Amino acid sequence: MKRTIAAVILVLFACNWAFAESSVWKAQKGNAVIYLGGTCHVLRQSDFPLPPEFAKAYGASQVVVFEADPGELQDPAMQKKALARSIYPDGSTIDKHLSPDTYAQLAAYCQANNIPLAALRQFKVSVAMVSLTFLELMKLGVDQKGVDYFFYELAKKEGKKVEALESADEQLEALVTIADGNEDEFVSYAIRDLGTLKERFAELAGAWRTGDTVKLNELLVSQLRTEDPKEYQKLVVDRNRKWLPAILGYHASRQTRLVLVGAAHLVGPDGILEALKKKGYRVEKL
Repeated sequence: MKRTIAAVILVLFACNWAFAESSVWKAQKGNAVIYLGGTCHVLRQSDFPLPPEFAKAYGASQVVVFEADPGELQDPAMQKKALARSIYPDGSTIDKHLSPDTYAQLAAYCQANNIPLAALRQFKVSVAMVSLTFLELMKLGVDQKGVDYFFYELAKKEGKKVEALESADEQLEALVTIADGNEDEFVSYAIRDLGTLKERFAELAGAWRTGDTVKLNELLVSQLRTEDPKEYQKLVVDRNRKWLPAILGYHASRQTRLVLVGAAHLVGPDGILEALKKKGYRVEKL
């Protein structure tokens, strides 16, 4: 899998930072208009206010569509379910699912970064490594709710309709199963990638500042597609195909929608933008 662990994590949880005007697109076919914006579940305080293109698309839309309903994700019952799904059902601990050498790597990383390994032992491998990734992002100042939560709260406040492309359960399932069957490799490469997270973060930010969709595709899609086609199929292609009928169905509605999903789902040959073009939509950046 080489360096695809970081790509997997970025696709699911931190796949785009809202820095540039190119993070919002307008797709039009006849009188039907769909706005599509890249999201990130976490941001830095310095990333606010968001680029005006987001506000423009939001203001022109009657409905805001998310990957999963942020309100459902925040519901205490859902969070309780997420905690239960994050641990092994047989009561085993993370060391039972890793080789001694890999577990030693994890222990050494935690010790070097003053992270109590005991706090992670009960969690599934994927959840533990995503938690470590977010701890590193917090060191970079990433501590704010992202684009999706920002517009969810605004939409609820203003009475705009909210929709979702998948359930919170489906998104949770993607998180807790991404390391299944390759736990040792997942941990080894995740630890290696954590050492370069700062540089990758800056590279992604630069791609957004310049509106470089080619670079964005390279960072978020191409590597995963080439080095781990099964995960790419599962995380990107299958979800895009599942979402597309609903997005195409918006054509029949008289309401304009703003669809907020991760950039990995928008760009690239299997992305939603390309799919809309093939269906006769004229797609342009705001």
